[in-house]
Formats: sequence, C-alpha cells, structure tokens
Amino acid sequence: MRKNERKAFLERNSGKRLILDALIAAVLLFLDQFTKYLAITHLKDQPAIVLIDGVLELQYLENRGSAFSLLQGQKFIILAIGFAVLAVLIFVIVKLPQNKKFRIVHILLSALIAGALGNIIDRLRFDYVVDFISFVLIHFPVFNVADCFIVVCTISLFLLFMFVYKEDDLKFL
Repeated sequence: MRKNERKAFLERNSGKRLILDALIAAVLLFLDQFTKYLAITHLKDQPAIVLIDGVLELQYLENRGSAFSLLQGQKFIILAIGFAVLAVLIFVIVKLPQNKKFRIVHILLSALIAGALGNIIDRLRFDYVVDFISFVLIHFPVFNVADCFIVVCTISLFLLFMFVYKEDDLKFL
C-alpha cells in the first residue's frame, strides 16, 4: 500500500476505532457502576463479607478523598484533577495512531477513561467514591473496580512505553 493510500485508509477507520474505544469505555464504566450499586445495596451498613479468610473481604467504604484517602474532603480539587486527567486521556486517545501497533494502548486508555469517569460520577452523585474491595492481608486501602482499571492500566502503559515503544513511535503527540 502506498503512503497516500495508507493515510486514507487510516483516516477512514479512525472513526471506527474511536467508536470501539468509546464502547470499551462504556462497558467498563457500566461494570464499575454496577459493582458499586451492588456494594451499596448489599454491603452498606452490613459487616464485611469474607471471601478468603485473612486475605480478601468485601467491605463498604465511602472515600471522600483521592487515592489512599489523600485530600480528604477536597471534592472540588479532586474533581478538577479528575477532569484534567480525563481531558488529557481523551486528547491522547484521539491523537493515537489507528494502526495495529497501538491497539493495546487504545484498549488501556479506554479502560483508564472508564476508571476516571467511574470515580468522577461517584463524586458528583454522592460527594464520595464507593469502595468495597479490601485486601486485609496487607492492610491495603479499600478500593473499587474503577481503581483496578486505573492502577492496572497505568502500570501496563508505563511498561509499554518504557520497554516496547521507541521515541519515534511517540511522534504523534
């Protein structure tokens, strides 16, 4: 395929890729919000449900801070940071090349967007984020599905950009 043909092909398919990205984000956002609904319905004002004794529990928590409960009660600052991060993620996913080499990055960014939106929605609806997964073995802070998307995708993207993609691959930015 010649350069002009390839460019035309990519431009025709960029809309399809962004629709797929939005669909991935929407499905993951639904999963996050559904699990939080279940947590509110079945865990709020109830004792923790032990899944693996001494290791993993489901325990309802209202987190009014950010990661690791930082910035407690600073809703507007946390929301401003959340919307700024969301804007950067959307900018990058729109600029990201549509070729096969970046398919995994599209998926990871879609999941990151879902995680960010999931926690933003909680903050706007409730003034706190619903957390319910507790690793009691290591006394890790209670977290939720959106937090899992954010942590796993951030680590994965870091590793990809450190060890897989080269500087020339990032010229799109």
